[in-house]
Amino acid sequence: MHPKAHPHLQILIQSPDLQIPTQTLSLSATPNETFYDIKSSFFPKGFSVGALSSFYFTLNGKPLSDYTPVLNSQITPFSTLILRSRLCGGGGDGGATGAESRDCYLNMYAEKKPDKVDPNEQRLSKWMNCALSNEPLREPCVVDRLGNIFNKEALVEALLGKKLPKEFGHIKGLKDMIKIQLDMIPGAEDVGAGTRFQCPISGLEFNGKCKFFALKNCGHVLSAKALKEVKSSSCLVCHEEFSERDKIVINGSEEEVAVLRERMEQEKAKLRDKKVKKVKNGDVMVNGDEGLILEASGVEWDQAWYRFEGCGEGFS
Repeated sequence: MHPKAHPHLQILIQSPDLQIPTQTLSLSATPNETFYDIKSSFFPKGFSVGALSSFYFTLNGKPLSDYTPVLNSQITPFSTLILRSRLCGGGGDGGATGAESRDCYLNMYAEKKPDKVDPNEQRLSKWMNCALSNEPLREPCVVDRLGNIFNKEALVEALLGKKLPKEFGHIKGLKDMIKIQLDMIPGAEDVGAGTRFQCPISGLEFNGKCKFFALKNCGHVLSAKALKEVKSSSCLVCHEEFSERDKIVINGSEEEVAVLRERMEQEKAKLRDKKVKKVKNGDVMVNGDEGLILEASGVEWDQAWYRFEGCGEGFS
């Protein structure tokens, strides 16, 4: 595609990067015409704005702003503009484009590339928003036993509506939620203010750059740094006793989540064994028929167990 011809000012256009030979371009005296308009005329219709931004004009080695009006740029007749690429190597892949046709080069950039996810924004979002609804965290907040953090209201609504995603299938009811207490940064009450929470002891921001733990017994959320520097078996805020197993790392790594998952399964197994013992001792009966449970097959026992578990606190 060739640029549209206009009368009046004549300039020369070259582009070694695109293998465009020297062309003469006649410009009208339209005051609003910019270098971006000239650049666009060299590319096919539908060429994305993002791809266009990868190219720019230079005059005497100096870059020209896309949105500078041509008539205000002090370009003289028969000035030579060079259309250059911002990409190193000229081909976008570290190589040169000398052996490629201009059409192949343009088609490569005409294809819409998926937007890159900013890892910093992704990390911050995980620490500022509910893992379920992706809405900003607000009281009351809870964590599950794997360190995911939620707005309690959103989690309860999903449980009641049976709309909980498979990845959170280990959450059966209130017994699987641990209410936490997040310390608000003074003056950061506005949900649009960026990082809003901090460690109440060290002052480190709750933004994913530092490791944080939720203490299962009291719900206080403290930085790993604070717990390491002030060695204590009691919460540094409320002084309630806790053990190493009571610490739940928030938004942990794959390895840390695997440890928490194994711990969760162990605790469930212990609870099941405890309830089985009570049933066998006659302390607890399921559906009012102890004999049925004691003689039940494995499958029947599992069904009875879920019925029994549903009698407790939760939505199972």
